[in-house]
Amino acid sequence: MERLLAYLARALVDAPEQVSVESFEEEDGTIVLELSVAEDDAGKVIGRGGRTVSALRTVVRAASVKQNRRVLVDVIDSD
Repeated sequence: MERLLAYLARALVDAPEQVSVESFEEEDGTIVLELSVAEDDAGKVIGRGGRTVSALRTVVRAASVKQNRRVLVDVIDSD
């Protein structure tokens, strides 16, 4: 799932080399994916009204169904 999210995010941004995804698991088994992008690219990943990040979350959530896991996606802009 990390690779899928990174692949999709790299296609959206101007600085694909600064895209990174870190994942960790919460106590309840939820996987949290933290998407880090360049500061200038945060708006491109979030999109107008949050539509783009919502679509990214939907795709990752659909991919996680196969593993029976709950996945959250957070966008973090790196400085």
